[in-house]
Amino acid sequence: MNKKISIKKSKNFQEIKTHNVKWLHFSKPNAHDLEILREDFKFHPLDIDDCLSSPGQRSKLDEYSNYLFIIMTFPYYDNVSRLMKGSEIDIFIGPNYIVTITDNKLAPLNEFFHQCQVNDAFRERFLGEGPTQLLYAIINKLQNYCYPMLNHVDEDIKNIEKVIFAGYEKKMVKEILIVKRNIVNFRRSMQAHKNVIKKLISKKDKFFIPNSITQYFANILEQTKDIWDILESLTENIDALHNTNESLISFRLNDIMKVLTIISIILLPINLVASIFGMNTPAMPFIYHPNGFWMILSSMLVLVLLFMLIFKRKG
Repeated sequence: MNKKISIKKSKNFQEIKTHNVKWLHFSKPNAHDLEILREDFKFHPLDIDDCLSSPGQRSKLDEYSNYLFIIMTFPYYDNVSRLMKGSEIDIFIGPNYIVTITDNKLAPLNEFFHQCQVNDAFRERFLGEGPTQLLYAIINKLQNYCYPMLNHVDEDIKNIEKVIFAGYEKKMVKEILIVKRNIVNFRRSMQAHKNVIKKLISKKDKFFIPNSITQYFANILEQTKDIWDILESLTENIDALHNTNESLISFRLNDIMKVLTIISIILLPINLVASIFGMNTPAMPFIYHPNGFWMILSSMLVLVLLFMLIFKRKG
């Protein structure tokens, strides 16, 4: 049994092959799969170790004499936790092949691979001009997948704003923090893409990368900047909304404290009068008067009305 057959027997492995390029796609490969892959393609052991490492590595590009190794992370939405998380894609690109390794959480990549498998027009369009054109298509598909998620975050911010000004600012504290965390995770996934694409453009003299591809990757670079600019705008919006929400909560708390303070001050003289007449000394006025209780109660009421009048005039 040769090594190549061992890879093809792996449940984590799929392949598309044309006359120009071969695309090997691994979803959650194990160490055995990657070791056979390393021996077949003579990949550097450090790159294989990077593929086996825990997800969330920083995006990068490493250059070798006969291939390029790229790590990129892209966000995806976890419906259970309602959080944006990062998913890593490892890419080996050589003269006539591309190898992609993922954790199977990037839906657009899996859909794109399936379309190229079953659709002859797709396969010819994206795999008919060499591996670099296919690399552009993969990155472009994953970047385009980011825009609906950005729109979703923007809608969340708008909904939070409506609810806040409807008088439910306390209920929105958790929602604001979820959105802020999603934006932070999104930024963390995308922050190094610009440098990777710039390095990729600089490799245009590589023997298997045609000069014509530069324009395509320049388009990806512009998309990366656009995504980052949108993230910056969303960050500013949610920060401003967070500050507004905190101000509204603080304002309401101040109102509550003001009311409680007024009530305390109004009750203070009543308590003082009650304490004085509670001493029951012989010289105490009204003690032996038949209507003494009502006279003392009336004086308390007068004090309450007097303080209320003072506070009303003070606004």
